[in-house]
Amino acid sequence: MSTAALTPISIESIAEKVYSNQRITTEDALFLFQHPNMLELSALANFRREQRSDPEIVTYVIGRILNYTNVCWVRCKFCAFYRVPNHAEGYLHSDEAILEKVQDTVDQGGVEILFQGGLNPKLKVDYFERIFSKIKAQFPEVILHALSPAEIIYIAHISRLTLEECLTRLKAAGLHSIPGAGGEILVDRVRKIIAPNKDTTDEWLACMRTAASLGIRSTASMMFGHVETIEDRVEHLGRIRDLQDECNPFRAFVTWNFQPEDTDLQIPVKASAADYLRTLAVSRIFLDNFDNVQLSILTQGPKIAQAGLKYGANDFGSVMIEENVVSAAGNKFILNSTEFERLIKDAGYTPRRRNTRYELISE
Repeated sequence: MSTAALTPISIESIAEKVYSNQRITTEDALFLFQHPNMLELSALANFRREQRSDPEIVTYVIGRILNYTNVCWVRCKFCAFYRVPNHAEGYLHSDEAILEKVQDTVDQGGVEILFQGGLNPKLKVDYFERIFSKIKAQFPEVILHALSPAEIIYIAHISRLTLEECLTRLKAAGLHSIPGAGGEILVDRVRKIIAPNKDTTDEWLACMRTAASLGIRSTASMMFGHVETIEDRVEHLGRIRDLQDECNPFRAFVTWNFQPEDTDLQIPVKASAADYLRTLAVSRIFLDNFDNVQLSILTQGPKIAQAGLKYGANDFGSVMIEENVVSAAGNKFILNSTEFERLIKDAGYTPRRRNTRYELISE
């Protein structure tokens, strides 16, 4: 047995790894989740952040979450947004309404459309080819950051296509990148509890792997604070770190805590701000192969978002011109670009706008 294997884990042993740009282990990450000194976590996370991104700059994007439909048969217990097929409150926006929303986004300086909905059994691949092609033709400068892996897997299934065939057609129509939504916790035991009808961990990862092989990059996410354990969180982080090593599909990582209001998944206590900052820090320290870690100002609010800039985050996320999913659970911190820039400056950084590719753009 090696000497390293006999060395007990401590904050000092982990710090030595971090400051020498070495990878920490899953055991190290579990230790950090229990470590009481938040300032020490902040220092380690901030070091990792400064090794992977500009120490002086905090980026953000102006975009819109365009929820084209709320019809979904999956019935995820954590979701307050969906309506089952044939529900009186179910909707599918017309092509004209979608294009009007894209136009409004562009008029407000937006460069990204995060196009997401539900698993609507009436919508096969031809629907998405049509609407993506219309958006691309009318707004060639807009980046379509669209469809979760769950949506893509389902579209392929009901269209009788392989995942590669489906993604190839969607890319040709205008799909640029895939948001990491639907990852929740990439542990099947957890997924069977909170979303028993959804894709498995391996299916989610396979979608991101296939997309990367076609030149379609994505983001990774983690929704915590429900039925998962700390071990589950670390396993989730390990899964996405391994895939990033394998094929580099992810431009960024974002985490947020579960919002239980008006959902079927009731929990005794909502995750605290301290738990959020700890999870953010451990994620940044563990995910040494990610350049960008994004805040969730939508769920955490401006004060915790500012604090998060010292816990590993280098990106403020999106100025959301429209958002309906998290807001359906009664949570809404939607700020404009002026407020974003004020918060970033007050925290001691230089704000810079970016696009989906994390390229800085002129304002």
